[in-house]
Amino acid sequence: MGCRLTGDPETMVRFVLSGDAGTGWLVRLDPTSAAPGRGAHLHPDRRCWQAATRGGFARSFRRRLRVEAPDRPWAAGD
Repeated sequence: MGCRLTGDPETMVRFVLSGDAGTGWLVRLDPTSAAPGRGAHLHPDRRCWQAATRGGFARSFRRRLRVEAPDRPWAAGD
């Protein structure tokens, strides 16, 4: 999604969209891949994350939004 390459969802990190038009849209990490709603999968690396925060999330979810995980909590030093 960030780098626009495909991959196995089992090896990727899932994010979901929460909120509404009144309160604003927020992208949240879905560590269990079980949250309801549309999800976007991201490769767990720095370049894919940077591409996602620069417009990949907005493109995938088709709206302006905020990203909740700026420190990439799922990535253990890449």
